[in-house]
Amino acid sequence: MLLHLGGCRGKMGILLIRRVGLFCRAAHLSPQSLEYRPIKKVMVANRGEIAIRVFRACTELGIRTVAVYSEQDTGQMHRQKADEAYLIGRGLSPVAAYLHIPDIIKVAKENNVDAIHPGYGFLSECADFAQACVDAGVRFIGPSPEVVCKMGDKVEARALAIKAGVPVVPGTDAPISSLQEAHEFAKTYGFPIIFKAAYGGGGRGMRVVRDYEELEENYQRAYSEALAAFGNGALFVEKFIEKPRHIEVQILGDKYGNVIHLYERDCSIQRRHQKVVEIAPAAQLDLHLRDRLTSDSVNLAKQVFRSGEGMGIRLDSASAFQGAVISPHYDSLLVKVIASGKDLPTAATKMHRALTEFRVRGVKTNIPFLQNVLSNSQFLYATVDTQFIDENQDLFILKPTQNRAQKLLHYLGHTMVNGPMTPIPVKAKSSPVDPVVPSVFLGEPPMGFREVLLREGPEGFARAIRQHQGLLLMDTTFRDAHQSLLATRVRTHDLKKIAPFVSHNFNNLFSLENWGGATFDVAMRFLWECPWKRLQELRALIPNVPFQMLLRGANAVGYTNYPDNAVFKFCEVAKENGMDIFRVFDSLNYIPNMLLGMEAAGAAGGVVEAAISYTGDVSDPMRQKYSLEYYLKLANELVKAGTHILAIKDMAGLLKPEASRLLIGALRDRFPDIPIHVHTHDTAGAGVAAMLACAQAGADIVDVAVDSMAGMTSQPSMGAIVACTRGTKLDTGVSLDRVFDYSEYWEVARGLYAPFDCTATMKSGNSDVYENEIPGGQYTNLHFQAHSMGLGNKFKEVKKAYAEANKLLGDLIKVTPSSKIVGDLAQFMVQNSLSRAEVEERADELSFPLSVVEFLQGHIGIPHGGFPEPFRSKVLKSMPRIEGRPGASLPPMDFEALESDLRMAHGDEITPEDVMSAAMYPKVFQEFKEFTSNFGPVDCLNTRLFLDGPKIAEEFQVELERGKTLHIKALALGDLNKSGQREVFFELNGQLRSVLVKDTAAMKEMHFHPKALKDVRGQVGAPMPGKVVEVKVKPGQKVEKGQPLCVLSAMKMETVVNSPISGIISKVHVNADSSLEGDDLILEITE
Repeated sequence: MLLHLGGCRGKMGILLIRRVGLFCRAAHLSPQSLEYRPIKKVMVANRGEIAIRVFRACTELGIRTVAVYSEQDTGQMHRQKADEAYLIGRGLSPVAAYLHIPDIIKVAKENNVDAIHPGYGFLSECADFAQACVDAGVRFIGPSPEVVCKMGDKVEARALAIKAGVPVVPGTDAPISSLQEAHEFAKTYGFPIIFKAAYGGGGRGMRVVRDYEELEENYQRAYSEALAAFGNGALFVEKFIEKPRHIEVQILGDKYGNVIHLYERDCSIQRRHQKVVEIAPAAQLDLHLRDRLTSDSVNLAKQVFRSGEGMGIRLDSASAFQGAVISPHYDSLLVKVIASGKDLPTAATKMHRALTEFRVRGVKTNIPFLQNVLSNSQFLYATVDTQFIDENQDLFILKPTQNRAQKLLHYLGHTMVNGPMTPIPVKAKSSPVDPVVPSVFLGEPPMGFREVLLREGPEGFARAIRQHQGLLLMDTTFRDAHQSLLATRVRTHDLKKIAPFVSHNFNNLFSLENWGGATFDVAMRFLWECPWKRLQELRALIPNVPFQMLLRGANAVGYTNYPDNAVFKFCEVAKENGMDIFRVFDSLNYIPNMLLGMEAAGAAGGVVEAAISYTGDVSDPMRQKYSLEYYLKLANELVKAGTHILAIKDMAGLLKPEASRLLIGALRDRFPDIPIHVHTHDTAGAGVAAMLACAQAGADIVDVAVDSMAGMTSQPSMGAIVACTRGTKLDTGVSLDRVFDYSEYWEVARGLYAPFDCTATMKSGNSDVYENEIPGGQYTNLHFQAHSMGLGNKFKEVKKAYAEANKLLGDLIKVTPSSKIVGDLAQFMVQNSLSRAEVEERADELSFPLSVVEFLQGHIGIPHGGFPEPFRSKVLKSMPRIEGRPGASLPPMDFEALESDLRMAHGDEITPEDVMSAAMYPKVFQEFKEFTSNFGPVDCLNTRLFLDGPKIAEEFQVELERGKTLHIKALALGDLNKSGQREVFFELNGQLRSVLVKDTAAMKEMHFHPKALKDVRGQVGAPMPGKVVEVKVKPGQKVEKGQPLCVLSAMKMETVVNSPISGIISKVHVNADSSLEGDDLILEITE
């Protein structure tokens, strides 16, 4: 079989491959003991070409392969050819690593290996290794340990040969134990003699001795070499035959004792007793002697099978080499591939495997197309004609290649050239120190409350919580704590590292909050990782602690309204992926929105925790809009609706101790059987006192964060609550020592996120939160947004404006998304130097943030007390208004159509979780898929590499998946070329790789966007830095004053830019996706 492998432009390396054979030797079994145990995964306990040969044979048989490698072999090809690869013998010498039986067996058991192939050399003739495989329940692809013991011990093998009537040269009957025995043998048989390793071959441990003077030195050298190569220095002695022919006979046998020979091969061309050339059949060999050799070999053989089929692959290179430029003027043939086999399907299988091994970078090739042809049943089993390709259009449905390593190099190169790809609020470098994970005991973690939930269901779980003695804690470290302190930027990579410790040491937590809210959006938008994958991986690592998420009622995990079936489907998929408890809230405490979320979570089988968002101060008789009676009435409706747990969500940290006692005491009196859960933030510094007051008033659960991630805009300190309740009736049962260990990890991990840490500019909490009522998470985000928009020095004004904006909007309950609306309006007021009075006066002409306009239209529900008038009417003018629950009028989402569209856009690898991500955030998901398509799975990188990239000469490892580890070294940055690009050089798995990266700073210097002139009325500039989402006009169009011109997006806030005058559009300087700085010219209008 011959195929032409072609491309357009690029680089590739050519590897010359010898034939391959697969040893599959097995112990003798009777037909009665036949057991069907298919081999699905094979490990090769060897290296180099023999490992590759076995891997290729397994691949053709559809068997998954596992490689092991020493520290010195990280760049070896055999590691890359296997489906999985694992390090063994850490800290050992190169040879000792491959002789370390415990490591090899451990890797096999941990990764569900069915069988181990020993290759040749190393442990291939070690009976202890064969026995260790049997003891571990892993098949040894070779003889039984007993047979290995006999045939691996060359002295024993000599005895068996003699017993079988096979001629042997004179030799010792057992391994010699002293130099004196060698003297005696030489005296009896004369020189020359040869020392041979008793437990290995391959030319190692062999020394020829021609006189007594050489005897001691060669004995020592042979012993030392055998010990290093085979782990046993035992030697035996034979009479050395001068200038013999070395002829071996290949044997094929099965486990039932059937043995045949496959004739001989001449291995006489040797250097240092190691074969250099093999010739089959042996030339100039007497026919009678051949018959004797083969007959004796069959007599001696014990259950040895060897596949005799060679690789059957030939490569004829055309223009394929590293650095090659593929000319567009001639045939673009890269290499011709020829495969041979006993029939077409066999040859096609070999060809398919060979094509899979090709690594061509820099050009697109026809490899995926050829693989489709090779897999086509008509091609394999029927007649084809010249219309075959035209009639089989599915051949052009090409499976995309992963190419993950090259994509990651492109990401790393981009980061090295241009800096972090995710937006950075402050200029700070990640800490060079990685956190150390506290030790974790092996074995299953102790049972926790999730076992109660799985056994007794949500209702039984709620009863168990209410009956529990002592205060229960929810740990927010995995979500709200880092949302509040680190702009939600903590990556799954760092959560997974500490997860087993949490599972083993905090099993008595009520729950772990780790999902929902802003984490869903930020994971895709800024971290480029799948939020569902985070949930799945954490669930696998923490099986015993209930997981809790934040569900924004009818808004699910988004900032907008969704059809009802989308919310129900989201909860269903979340529950299937391991979510347990759904904290359902609405940013306006709008009951219709909450009831929908509660019903969706309950229908999915989750625990429903209805959360009342808290604002105001129930202990202040002067503040009556949000009074104690207001909260009791809300709670009554939620309990009647069937909530399992009742929560108070104090998102700004406004609960003071006295208010805590009043509110929780009243709720406990009114609802004695319902568990009460309280959430707060510590912005003002009174969080611990407030939570202790809540607990004393009857709360069952309070929210905390581990000490190093607590305080300020985060939750109260876990350690403080644990210490303050220890020895009292509220004792949490949590070990304070374990809290210290947990905190130490996060203290160091937090340093990795220095560019996002609120302490870069915020040095303490602030009690002015009692006045501005900014929620904890938003406090940090608002602070960073202010800095990114050039308002960092005006943050005090932003906070004051926030309070004023809140009053403008009617004194809202402020939690996402209502808090975002207030924040957008506050920044708009500061940006444009507007007072509350000016905003009210000019409401009919100002270009308000889109979120403010949509709120006033009724997009997120109806606020307590109604909308502010006349402000609402002045802003909306004749715009449509929504009455009642916003999502009630939306048509059901067509998930089948959505999935079909996604498959068309991104291929067949779309999962139900992907469909939900696209349903919640269609544009963000699209950008996420595009990013990962270009840059690969960046979630595999450690956080410092993700943010800052590697330093020159830095070596590091990246685990793509279990058993797939890349070894990378950053080598150099090239000079700027004419296209504004730099070539970045790496060493990947021992091979040179390079990527071309655009230098964005240099590209900006090559192009300047014009600025709007403030004294020219018709020039419209960008009111803030951002990206153009939509251009609503075109040149020549007539526009009126106040008419929308375009939409800008900056830090998740969309702003409609309205026309300042009436006139004709003379020129548009931007298009969709244009990135603008402040005052960049958008368009020009002629009056």
